[in-house]
Amino acid sequence: MSQNNPKHQSRRRFLRNSGRIVAASALTAGIAPNLYAAGGDTIKVALIGCGGRGTGAAGDALSVNNGQIKLVAMADVFQHRLDNSYKNLSRGRSDQVDVPKDRQFLGFDAYKQAMDCLGKGDVVILATPPAFRWVHFTEAIKKGLNVFMEKPVTVDGPTTKRMIELAKQASEKNLKCGVGLMVRHCRGRRELKQRIDNGEIGDIILMRGYRMGGRASTCRKKPDSITEVLYQIQRFHSFIWASGGMYNDYYIHQIDELSWMKGAWPTEAHALGGRHYRDDYVDQNLDTYDVEYTYPDGARLFYQGRNMSGCKGGFSSFVHGTKGSAIVSKSGHTPGKVCTYKDQNMADANIVWRYPQPERSPYRLEWVDLIEAIRDDKPYNEVERGAIASMVSSMGRMAAHTGQVITYDQMLNCPHELAPDADKLTNDGPAPVPANEDGTYPVPKPGILKDREY
Repeated sequence: MSQNNPKHQSRRRFLRNSGRIVAASALTAGIAPNLYAAGGDTIKVALIGCGGRGTGAAGDALSVNNGQIKLVAMADVFQHRLDNSYKNLSRGRSDQVDVPKDRQFLGFDAYKQAMDCLGKGDVVILATPPAFRWVHFTEAIKKGLNVFMEKPVTVDGPTTKRMIELAKQASEKNLKCGVGLMVRHCRGRRELKQRIDNGEIGDIILMRGYRMGGRASTCRKKPDSITEVLYQIQRFHSFIWASGGMYNDYYIHQIDELSWMKGAWPTEAHALGGRHYRDDYVDQNLDTYDVEYTYPDGARLFYQGRNMSGCKGGFSSFVHGTKGSAIVSKSGHTPGKVCTYKDQNMADANIVWRYPQPERSPYRLEWVDLIEAIRDDKPYNEVERGAIASMVSSMGRMAAHTGQVITYDQMLNCPHELAPDADKLTNDGPAPVPANEDGTYPVPKPGILKDREY
């Protein structure tokens, strides 16, 4: 049954309202439930990282209708990003955005000041480059704050292990933690997953994913007007230490959603990639990636990514089973337009089921689910799964960058931490990747560098 069904929605509202009645009864009895800050109805939010995705996440948080949400603090290392984010979020939301100048913080330690504006039960959004995720998550746990963090959440093996351990600490404190792999909150994909698990298309033997777009995640040589470390953070998609590069940031969604449909994580990755007519771009990314992931039962996921202008575009995910096939993503993250087919011929005449349109945005549904968990005090922690999804993405990236088959265990236990001093960076300090004398940066050398990516 679709979760957009009116009866289903009425049941959800009844359960949520029942939970609030119970909470009110507990207060009357002198038992203070720690559902959200100060026992009030308003959940305060602080935004750490005011770029496009952070601003989008904050806007999605303010859009939910299951209780009052208010943005009260913001932090970034760039003044212009903070200013633009505040301007965009304030527009039309004067009752929800209360961030005066004295709660707008700038610098590498600004995250601590922003978190200090919150109380128990409030939410901090972690949307800086993922190299800083473990640093900020550690502080959020220390302060007892609920968390929403953008993906990826790790970029290498050591930080993956660290985040998994931090996830356990957050659960021990009963903190609610969401991760921005929003497709898992799409109601259509959830129903598709249930249908696949029930055998509608048989056993999955093959999956395919494609993300083909124009030139992106690039950078040129650093201008004199900015320090090296700030330049690399500003252009974080261009640097593997900061973001996992284009591969992790762009491809993690489809790798995660297809592994979800399969119900398993891949055990190894074999890949290739290339750099082509780079002009004057000096980023660390490859332009093309072609990866074969193998799952425990031998099933395969073939993933192809390309960022080259003038080439055919595409953004889709497919599952093939022994009895039929399915679309997981048709042309982007939303709407999914998921459907199943009676065989491998994905023609309209062969459709068995399709999710009704229009769909609700998964970017907002992930916030509905997180806020509901906070208000109803339900266990909710997506961080370990998000860390593993990030690590599996890094596994494919490292396979392409080294030219080797990289296993799950090899990636998890790889000792090369790309930014071990992420908690000590300063505006003028050394960057995790020093530039070469000519202003270029180290790049992968498949077959030459076999145990590290650069």
